[in-house]
Formats: sequence, C-alpha cells, structure tokens
Amino acid sequence: MLLHLHVKNLALIDEAEVDFTEGLNILTGETGAGKSILIGSINLALGQKASKSMIREHAEYAFVELVFEAGERTAEKLKQMDIFPDDGQVIISRKLTGNRSICKINGETCTVSMVKQAAFYLLDIHGQHEHQSLLYPEKQMEILDAYGKEEIQEKREQVQKDYETYKALRKELEQYEIDEEQKKRQMDFLAFEISEIEDAKLKVGEDEELEAQYRKMINAKRITESLSEVYELTGYEREGSSEQIGRAVRQLSQVSELDDDLKGIYETLNDIDALLSDFNRELSSYLSGFQFSQEEFLETEERLNLLNHLKSKYGASIEAVLEYKQEKEEEYEALEHFEQNQAELKRKIEEQETVLQKQCECLTKSRKKWAKSLEKEIIEGLQELNFLDVAFEIVFEEKAEFSSNGKDSICFFISTNPGEPKRELQKVVSGGELSRIMLAIKTILADKDEKETLIFDEIDTGISGKTAWKVSEKMAVIAKSHQVLCITHLPQIAAQADSHFLIEKSVKELETQTKIWRLDEEKSVEELARMLGGESITETVLSNAREMKEMAQQQKNTRVK
Repeated sequence: MLLHLHVKNLALIDEAEVDFTEGLNILTGETGAGKSILIGSINLALGQKASKSMIREHAEYAFVELVFEAGERTAEKLKQMDIFPDDGQVIISRKLTGNRSICKINGETCTVSMVKQAAFYLLDIHGQHEHQSLLYPEKQMEILDAYGKEEIQEKREQVQKDYETYKALRKELEQYEIDEEQKKRQMDFLAFEISEIEDAKLKVGEDEELEAQYRKMINAKRITESLSEVYELTGYEREGSSEQIGRAVRQLSQVSELDDDLKGIYETLNDIDALLSDFNRELSSYLSGFQFSQEEFLETEERLNLLNHLKSKYGASIEAVLEYKQEKEEEYEALEHFEQNQAELKRKIEEQETVLQKQCECLTKSRKKWAKSLEKEIIEGLQELNFLDVAFEIVFEEKAEFSSNGKDSICFFISTNPGEPKRELQKVVSGGELSRIMLAIKTILADKDEKETLIFDEIDTGISGKTAWKVSEKMAVIAKSHQVLCITHLPQIAAQADSHFLIEKSVKELETQTKIWRLDEEKSVEELARMLGGESITETVLSNAREMKEMAQQQKNTRVK
C-alpha cells in the first residue's frame, strides 16, 4: 500500500506531501491544476524516463519519494530481489539533477531497472490511454492468462521450457545447413588448427617456466656481474667480509678465555662467521651453475615465441589453447559424421515437436476452459456498467508456428447492440466503452491481482450519467480488496471516496504552484458541488452533492452487509 508521497521542485509543484489511506483515495481538481503531474511524479519515481525540463523553473533539482507498506506476499517477492522492507516499509526515491538521476531503495542507490522490477510487485498504474492496449491480442492473452493463473501459469511455464529446448535444437540444426564444398573447407581448416596445436606438444605451466628462464637468460650479464661483486665483498679474497670477520673471531677467541662475559659475544660472532661462509658457498655454487650457451638461449626464445603465438590465436593460457583444441576436435568429429548427426538431430526435433505440440494442446484446453468463465464474468460486469444488451466471446485461432506462449492467438469479439453480430473489439467500441470494458476486467481480476495498490488516471473518460454511477460502484468494489488511487472529473466517482484529496493551482509572487490536501467531509461536499455545478454553487447544488455523498455511503454500507 502507498502510504506517503513527497514531491519537490517538479513541474508546477514547489513541494507537496500526501498521506494516502486504505480503500478508495480520490483526487480531484480543475482542469490544468496538476492532477496528472501528481501521478506523473509517481511514475517518475518508479523509473519512467526523465528529462531536465521536468525540474521546476529556477530549481537545482527535483525530488520524489514514495513510502510503501509491503504485505507479506509482496515482501517475500521483494526479498528475492535482495530488497528487505524495514519495519514492513519500502522507501523508493529519485532525484533529478540536470541530466543525471539517482534512484534509491531504502536509502541504497540502485538502477532504474531495479526500481521498475520492485514497482511491478508494489502497484499497477492504469493511465487514461491504457485502455487502448485492450485492442491488442497480446494484452487480451495476458488478461486471459491472468484470469486462469492457477491452472494456466503452470502449463504455460512447461510450454516455455519445452519451446526453449525446441529452439536450441533448431539453432543447432542450422549449423548443418552447409554444402559439401563448404563442409570440406571447414574440415580442412579445423584439421590445420588441431595439427598446429598438436605439433607444439604443449605442457601446462611450460610457458611460465620458460618465461622465468628467459628472463634470467636475457639479464644474465647483469646478474653475473652483481653476484660476482657480492661474492668478492663477502668472501675470503681481497680482504672480503669473511676474511675480516674470521680475523675478528680469532682475536675475540684469545681474550674470551680471560673474561667469561665475552664468551657470549664470541659465540655470536662465530655464528655470523659460519653463516657468511655458508652464504658464500651457496653463491659460488649458483654462479658456477649459471651458465648457458647461445644455442640454449635461442631455443628458449624460439619455444617461447611459439607458445605466445598459439596463445594469441587460441586462448590466453595453455589450458585455454588445449580446451580450444578439444572443442575443434569435437567439431571435426561432428563433421566427419555429418549425415548421421544431421539425421539424429532431425529425429530429436521431431520428437520435441511432438512433446511441444502436446503441451500446447494442454495449454489451449485450459485457456478455452477459463475463457468460457471469463466471457460470462465480463458480460455480467458490462451489464453492471450499463451495457444493457451485450454479447462477448473470446475467439481462438491456432498459429502455424510454435512460440514460447504456445500456438494460441485470441481475439475479443463483442456486440453492444441488440441484433448486431459480434465483431472484433477494435472495430466496434468507442473510447468510453473501452474504459468501461477495461474497468470490468480490472474488477474481475482484482481478487487475482497480488498488487496491493491500483492507480486509475481518468479511466472515466467519455462516460457520464447513469454509466458514471455504475463505474463508481465498480471502483468501490475494487477498493474493498485493494488500495485505489483515482484521478477523476466525475462527481459520481468522487462521492465514493474513502479519502478525498483536492489538487489546486494558484499564483504566488508571480509563480504558479500546485498544492494538494485532504478534504474533510464538508469540504468534500463542496468539491462535489463544484464538479456538479461549475462556478455557480447554489444551495440546491450543495444539497445534491450532499445527497450524492449519502447515497454512496448507503451503497457502501449495503455492500459491507
């Protein structure tokens, strides 16, 4: 449920904060007051494309924050996205600064796509033109599948799984669409690559050993000169360190017997002499073994060049080169048995087609079963929305090709006048009728929709009178199981409000501002009177508004009973 909306520096809104409630939240106001800006701010926070022009004039940034209370089912889905409600609440915010925008969920910066995914679980926004999507077969299929979700979803997921397997097999078969000459060229090239790697007789880790050895060889002169000098400085020749320390040991040996306190010092120096002697022997041994011929150097260099050449062609390491060789050997073997493999693959595709066809038929059967029930409910819902004589049918056709959604193509057919044949939805209905049909469908799906908040932005376009009253009743029905936010210009719908908000535009210090606040009972009646009577609000109009409010309350009480 959407608890709180905070908007700052967005279009005409200087700053606005709204606390929404459960049930039906109605938002009304004069045309141009900024009602759509308010819904737009919610869309913006939830990832809609943003532009610098949306920032209020002279402001450095725009900011929108939404506070949701997540129910148990919604919270579980959000946790799968690593979004953990804090005390049951989720806070989504977005800040626009110039050409940049920063999105946050519970204070942590995140991507727009992540916000959109979270929003999918939190609310559903039905814009004033969204009912047009009802004309498209894809949307009609989506509605049917949502209606029969308990049974259809499992079958649809199985079809998707089987279709992915089928698609992968078809893609693999495409590799066999080559002629004999192309096949021969491909095999010759594979044989060359395999032979080039085989001839190198690669060993894992060989390149690292050779690189270390080559590094020593190429720096041999410098290493030899440095070690020779160290040997002289620490050895017994030319008054080296060992000679000097040896002489000191002999001198200390003569006096250590005269003073017991000198014995420890003598032993320490004696140990140093022994360590230096050992070091000198190791250094001498290293120098004597550090010899190689020009031929060895050239062989090492040539081998290292070969390994680096192969790594540049086939992989970043010897392991990768050997893996590449194995892959090419498998490809070569597949081409050697080209006809057999092709035949086997075709057989697998035929088997998978049979499996997929069976699953598609099961899915179609379930859809047709639920379609009959949906047809009945839509007809009843439309009759309640003042379609006095209506016929409705969901027509199925089988597509020639498989898809991840089965082989079904559906189309909504309707007749709204007695004696007229049922025709495709887009060829029959007006914009107002489409709005009512979408509302009827939303009402039917309300119990199946797990989103806790539904937003309707002027869904009442093109309707009036008795039909408007019927629509208001439907809206109130949906609000029994969901939080509903509804922007409307019809007093019949506004009268049903559990919470009524007024959006008003004013000019202050030569600046246009949009404000929003919640109306008490009396102010709500006054707003209904404005919607009924325009500028001239008489006592009669006020009385009519009060009566409309009372009638709406009586209907609510009747529904509760």
